Amino acid sequence: MRKQAHVYYSGRVQGVGFRYTAEDIARDMGVGGWVKNLRDGRVELAAEAEEGTLKDFLKKIEESFSEYLQDKDIQWQPATGEFKDFGIRF
Repeated sequence: MRKQAHVYYSGRVQGVGFRYTAEDIARDMGVGGWVKNLRDGRVELAAEAEEGTLKDFLKKIEESFSEYLQDKDIQWQPATGEFKDFGIRF
């Protein structure tokens, strides 16, 4: 079943390659969506894929940045089909 995750990551998540790494992992795994830095220092991410793939994707991001992540706020929702690829938003 396809799902969508909307996540806010906090900690030292800007200036450490978070967006580019998330983009690379997403493209390798076939995950659609986007990632962007927020003015308050957090990173916002929206991603859509099969539920298992999406969970693996988020786990890889968290493993890659475990020393920088302080907290995450994740909201799960049904897939909308709006994402065809993954990119960085500015």
